[in-house]
Amino acid sequence: MTTHPVLIAGRWREAAASGRFSPDNPATRSRIDQHYPISDWSDCDEALDAAVIAARQLRQLPAEQRARFLERFADKIDAAKVELAELANRETALPKTPRLAEVELPRTTGQLRQAAAAARTGSWAQPTIDTALNIRSQLAPVGPVVVFGPNNFPLAFNGIAGGDFAAAIAAGNPVIAKGHPAHPGTCQRLAELALAAQIETGLPAATVQLIYATARENGLRLVSDIRVGASAFTGSRSAGLALKQAADEAGKPIYLELSSVNPVVILPGALAERGKEIAREFADSCLMGTGQFCTNPGLVILPAGEEAEWFIARVAELFSRAPAGTLLGAGVESGLAAAIATLCGAGAKRVTGTGMADDSRYSLPNALLRTSGEQFLQHSRRLQTEAFGNAALVVVSADSEQTRAIIECLEGNLTGTIYSHSRRDDEAEYSLLEPILRDRVGRLLNDKMPTGVAVSPAMNHGGPYPASGHAGFTAVGIPASLRRFAKLECYDNVREQRLPPLLRNQNPDDGWRLIDGSWSQRSIL
Repeated sequence: MTTHPVLIAGRWREAAASGRFSPDNPATRSRIDQHYPISDWSDCDEALDAAVIAARQLRQLPAEQRARFLERFADKIDAAKVELAELANRETALPKTPRLAEVELPRTTGQLRQAAAAARTGSWAQPTIDTALNIRSQLAPVGPVVVFGPNNFPLAFNGIAGGDFAAAIAAGNPVIAKGHPAHPGTCQRLAELALAAQIETGLPAATVQLIYATARENGLRLVSDIRVGASAFTGSRSAGLALKQAADEAGKPIYLELSSVNPVVILPGALAERGKEIAREFADSCLMGTGQFCTNPGLVILPAGEEAEWFIARVAELFSRAPAGTLLGAGVESGLAAAIATLCGAGAKRVTGTGMADDSRYSLPNALLRTSGEQFLQHSRRLQTEAFGNAALVVVSADSEQTRAIIECLEGNLTGTIYSHSRRDDEAEYSLLEPILRDRVGRLLNDKMPTGVAVSPAMNHGGPYPASGHAGFTAVGIPASLRRFAKLECYDNVREQRLPPLLRNQNPDDGWRLIDGSWSQRSIL
């Protein structure tokens, strides 16, 4: 069996490899008979050299050309919908329909098209003009971007097609994608479509490049290389922090999405008023996609009492009746088992999930655990261990003051949710808890579970560490996500014909510019 090629400098070629790997089919717990290379440093080195050239060439091309590429790529993904869903299903066991074909694929193409629109207008770059001093500035491409895609979204967060990719390209940067070893075939097919769109729209040869895997030391070397403008990583905390340390030591920006338990606080009035409905919402949200979402509600805080005991019993019933889904791979299965063991070691008790695993596939029983507020406060760090998969921890709090103390112990999270009474019965407690929770999450929700991330300009898919590496940036939400892959460039008394188009007196695309302190679409007379 031959080893699949890498995409470097506009052509598919045999990798300079230190080894090779094959992905698993999680639904059968068996190896897929396809081989992909583990690139050595010479592949990375060549890709970086080519990306530097592409970055310079991209700066000379109109934004319209990048926009056309993103739209053409989206069209090609749409045309390959059935094939891509089948490939991704085989490598991840995520359902072909509706998850992949009807949900994730449209999200992928929607992000690409939104990024194209942002590139076309240029307002994302926040062009700023001081006419009195003749000083002008804008955000400009940062240079080659390395994107590490995660295992749980083979399309919408893929390094060669997902949100980070779309944002980096729209901002004017070439991308070196590090494919995920859980779904390399899906990465390869997306790269083939991207290359075809790149050729058709006349972008530089190394605008999109793909390497499947590297040794750990080469990944660290890649994000810290002088030729890299920035990197983006979605994955485990341990891997992300190792990359961050390497990038930080070299002074290179890296944007991380790491871990999050996404706390859900249910106030007494809400629990008494509609506990049955909230229990169903929570169970559905927690078990959706076998819990393999970064916004999975993994921690629920309840007020002690009969309603709390009924709620836990109802959720346990729903967990026990629901079939356990398939996990993404051996690493996710072992990681989930280890996380549950850590929670139990810190004093959590299993309510469900004590049965046998299905050893014909990667799977663990749906696990609901519980602990007291007092126990949580004693072992708060270990009891915040992210159980990535079909598991959740319920914390039963003695009173509102203990709930406040629990929230104060929380690490940074992507989301935080508060369920309250439909009228004003919980208003005082909400006012006590919301400011504390607000400081610990990127997105605050009321009366809805956090699973799912809308691709909206107002979205924040980030948060305080360890949810992300930079609380001021988002991985979802265009145009804000583009600004991660940009640097601020200032022009002082530069002749107008030498300025970038967005900073000239004539507004080229009717985009918004900050002129003498006021946002405007006008040209300067």
